[in-house]
Amino acid sequence: MAEILTPMDIDEETGERSNNHYQRPNKGKNVVVTDTKATPWVEKYRPLSLADVAAHRDIVDTIDRLTSENRLPHLLLYGPPGTGKTSTILAVARKLYGAQYHNMILELNASDDRGIDVVRQQIQDFASTHSISFGAKSSVKLVLLDEADAMTKDAQFALRRVIEKYTRNARFALICNHVNKIIPALQSRCTRFRFAPLEPVHVTERLKHVIEAERLDVTDSGLAALVRLSNGDMRKALNILQSTHMASQQITEEAVYLCTGNPMPKDIEQITYWLLNESFVESFKRVLEMKTRKGLALVDIVREVTMFVFNIKMPSDVRVQLINDLADIEQGNFHPIPLIGMIVHHICRYRLSFGCNDKLQLGSLISTFTGARSALVAAAK
Repeated sequence: MAEILTPMDIDEETGERSNNHYQRPNKGKNVVVTDTKATPWVEKYRPLSLADVAAHRDIVDTIDRLTSENRLPHLLLYGPPGTGKTSTILAVARKLYGAQYHNMILELNASDDRGIDVVRQQIQDFASTHSISFGAKSSVKLVLLDEADAMTKDAQFALRRVIEKYTRNARFALICNHVNKIIPALQSRCTRFRFAPLEPVHVTERLKHVIEAERLDVTDSGLAALVRLSNGDMRKALNILQSTHMASQQITEEAVYLCTGNPMPKDIEQITYWLLNESFVESFKRVLEMKTRKGLALVDIVREVTMFVFNIKMPSDVRVQLINDLADIEQGNFHPIPLIGMIVHHICRYRLSFGCNDKLQLGSLISTFTGARSALVAAAK
């Protein structure tokens, strides 16, 4: 008969800190990879241990210490996508259960299984049963709820009671992007950790590791483009890298932007020049021609132009109004629309719904810059 292990006790005083210092000599470099070419690089290079998670060392070290001391609490990890939340929890599970990893963890994506029936059936059935040791390092099960912010309110209230009732049998790890969508009753029962977007140095370090492992030909400008477009999302960076590699043997800046469909910085600079210096008709014609020729999405143009505006020297009040109008255009809300026959000097505002006509939105974009140009001229007098 198998021996029943004693579950973790989280009721002890958790204020004591261990004096052990964990050494991470090669953090992020010891990722075990498979040989299959069909595996997405996001999964192929996913960290397998807590030592392999290069970013958020303060959070990872804290969770590692709690795991080592057998005092792991319920966890709520939140933050933008691709910042290591799921990888951290899966690494914790591997450390706790070793070879019995798949038998001791219930992993659910709350975006698919988010109703109250899932909580009452799958989760409660899994958490209510005692674990028997078959070589696992811990007998406490782990329930992983990814994208928990997609759960219904009823399901979250039901989960609150399940967490209270079965604490001795299981630990719950909730992962979400928007913590404000998690009810306060659940938040109070978990230890919260925020995973911020990754720093460019961490994204660059991991990309260089993958580039070396895959023996890719990547230029410095191509690597910089990957880091820039990822916006701190490691998953996005790896997906772009793999997609660009499939389309081009050499990964350059142009190849990266061509693969993703994002406008290149030089194109944004040119578009902004037209918006600030050309007439309405000329700007409309040139931007529309570039947009059509290069297959650019207007929402990407607006977003990149908005960021470029921060680099243009102009009065603060003009910049604030311009950015505010650009934000309205991106969201499809309150837009300035030129009237026929009075393109530059007479502008009215009109509320539009999401997904409106691209040409109408382009006219709104040009009109916004026309107004900003008039404000700049007035400020210079």
